[in-house]
Amino acid sequence: MSAVASENPVGNVIYECMRCGTPVTNEELSKLPEIKCICGFRVFRKARQPIVKQVKAI
Repeated sequence: MSAVASENPVGNVIYECMRCGTPVTNEELSKLPEIKCICGFRVFRKARQPIVKQVKAI
């Protein structure tokens, strides 16, 4: 996941399947007739970078 999220160009969102974890871009999903993974699952989540932002307390 981290390698895919870091290679993501600006403006292109990457989703991953909740069942098998296959990364799918927004463009690939829009080309398909229905929103479905190659495994048949229809639930996706947005892939996030593994970097955690730390904010100093006031």
